[in-house]
Amino acid sequence: MQASQAAVEAALDELVPANAPAGLGEAMRYAVLGGGKRLRPLLVLASCAAVGGDHFAAIRAACAVELIHAYSLVHDDMPCMDDDVMRRGKPTTHVAFGEAQAMLAGDAMQALAFEVLTPDAGIPPALQARLCSLLARSAGHDGMAGGQAIDLASIGKRLDECTLRDMHRRKTGVLLQASVMMGAACGPASAQATRSLSDYGAALGLAFQVVDDILDVTQDSEVLGKTAGKDQDANKPTYVSVLGLDAARALAQQLRAEAKAALAATGLADVSHLSLLADSVVERDN
Repeated sequence: MQASQAAVEAALDELVPANAPAGLGEAMRYAVLGGGKRLRPLLVLASCAAVGGDHFAAIRAACAVELIHAYSLVHDDMPCMDDDVMRRGKPTTHVAFGEAQAMLAGDAMQALAFEVLTPDAGIPPALQARLCSLLARSAGHDGMAGGQAIDLASIGKRLDECTLRDMHRRKTGVLLQASVMMGAACGPASAQATRSLSDYGAALGLAFQVVDDILDVTQDSEVLGKTAGKDQDANKPTYVSVLGLDAARALAQQLRAEAKAALAATGLADVSHLSLLADSVVERDN
């Protein structure tokens, strides 16, 4: 996993331009390089390895999904959204570069993600199209953006667990699931393996958000690298506020078990890295 992280970091360093006009490149690089767990890229690479896929395509897919994730964080942190001042242990992009430059940096990273997936050589056109489709659908109105819209519209409201699950599936879960599926698309995965990997990604994606909600009320800002207690202070519905802390912890464990059961059903010879990533999601402390 450390080797995979290093490979992704090197590729991002190469792909994110420093010379974009008027300091835009500096803001982009500030937002995406030198921080983060790189969970989504790791899922892409682990899934690709499990199906014996093409490493070059997977590295490109890993960078693309991380660019989408980083752009979403830049925009989420802005005053018109979550209004946060710390991310990954440093000032948020709009604090460091101003709101207009942060908005443009996010826009540019979103576009760059699809540029990364469509090189002139190295990835067959059909695979380029499949990867772009998976990423676009996970980031758009039916995925991350739609989930964020529900999140903002739900401030101060009580949600039942079903509605909360749908919000988090869109806001966080679908992009994590897409990371798994983009890796699988890079190789010759069977229909059974593809279905089971999708189930794994869905369970893992929801588990990530459940743990995020738990950490928001149990860890301090220094450990998290972002402002702790933000959701509670903003009166946002979370798994902890809806279920309670103990029940939220039990749900995270249940989702880990579901993810591992799905891996066992893939029929693939080696899913150990994907299994370890499920453990790291549930056992993380930041």
